[in-house]
Amino acid sequence: MSKAFLGKLVLNWCDACHTPVLGKKCSCGAETRQVSVTPPGDIRPAFEKDIEHINKIYSEYFGTILIPEGHLVILNKVPDKDRMEEVIMGGAVVCAIRYLPDEKRWEVLPRVHASQYFRPEKGYVIADNGAVEPVKSGTSLLAPGLVNMHPDVKAGDEVFLVSRDMEAIAVGRSKVGYEESKEMERGQIVRTRKPKPSVCVPGAATWDDAVNSNKYIMDSHESEAVRFTNSVVEKNPNMPATVSYSGGKDSLATLLIVLKAIGKVPLIFSDTGLEFPETYKNITDVSEKYGLEIINTSGAEEFINKFEIHGPPAVDVRWCCAVCKLNPVKSIITEKWGECLSFIGQRKYESLARMKSPRIWRNFKVQVQLSAAPIQHWTAMHVFLYLFREGAPYNELYEERIDRIGCFMCPSSDLATFEIIKENYPELWSTWEEKLNSWKEKNNLSEEWITKGEWRKRGGPDDTSSYS
Repeated sequence: MSKAFLGKLVLNWCDACHTPVLGKKCSCGAETRQVSVTPPGDIRPAFEKDIEHINKIYSEYFGTILIPEGHLVILNKVPDKDRMEEVIMGGAVVCAIRYLPDEKRWEVLPRVHASQYFRPEKGYVIADNGAVEPVKSGTSLLAPGLVNMHPDVKAGDEVFLVSRDMEAIAVGRSKVGYEESKEMERGQIVRTRKPKPSVCVPGAATWDDAVNSNKYIMDSHESEAVRFTNSVVEKNPNMPATVSYSGGKDSLATLLIVLKAIGKVPLIFSDTGLEFPETYKNITDVSEKYGLEIINTSGAEEFINKFEIHGPPAVDVRWCCAVCKLNPVKSIITEKWGECLSFIGQRKYESLARMKSPRIWRNFKVQVQLSAAPIQHWTAMHVFLYLFREGAPYNELYEERIDRIGCFMCPSSDLATFEIIKENYPELWSTWEEKLNSWKEKNNLSEEWITKGEWRKRGGPDDTSSYS
């Protein structure tokens, strides 16, 4: 997949504080260095279960964990067939993890900087002294330069190339397994990945430290968002102001901005009937903490009716957005106010459609709602640092490796996320699979239509009408 530049890549690192900084200077006064990540660069914190997941993969591949306690980890989702995330530590990408849906397993793509945090106990290939320098520069390891490899190594495995004293010198994919390598006198043993120049400086830190490191940057972002909010309100004095609240981090950050700009406003929550239990809890927690009225509307019943006609929604046939959100929101706004101003947690780093969206707009399906996006230019890291700083009650799902809050079966989700949902919410997923099976039988579709997630796409271009 091609790289998608949706905005400026903002990740920098303070080697003095061992923290990510979303600008050129840390609040401690130190200059930062830029961290090279794959666009779009919508970086986010790794929570405890993310770290456990990464360490589990590393233990399976290399016999030991990657991430020691007390070190900050950042994840950066990158374009791939299903789900792939770069893992950033010490101001460098130390690896990527990738979900292989056909095999239902995770693969690790290490970088040599990972060796600053651990020494592989398996999954390594030992190079002779004469091969060390060529391999370091990206040359593949050939049979004459092989000393040995761990007995568990198989053809196709990702491996660390190490010197005789077990110093990591490169990473790559093994072309042969242990048994075959013993008989080889010539040919390629490991196809080495060319190293990318970067600096990794390990050091312990906390997310409180990261919040402090970004104090002036977040102050600036908050001030700009508050000014924008005030400006929109001043230009539309006769429109009641609201916040469209989904239970996700972006709408929560938007709410905090609006509260600081103009005070308390009602929350509009469109209940699709397909929400996670944690989302309902978050909406209650937020409304109680900030003393806000919730304006509830629902398209749950209509979703069931439309499913019987159209089948499951897909990324290129998003009938669900109109049925479950836009139409109910239009009805409640018309009934309660006639029209209103809604502040929405839209960010350009989320997708190409949202990058192209204006910061103030009217959806052609909901003309009674003037929408505005105070945090349009924020990354997910800006959002989380802001929520951490403000002590805001964010949705617990983010700590369960679910990074996208919405309908649990959203067709825009990857299969890796669906596997998490199947494990954590078996009854919820079973109900959805029953509906899919019913449609499959009715339309004589293959089993792979369900198992491979083919129901998520019909074959046309992605439907972005919900952003218009």
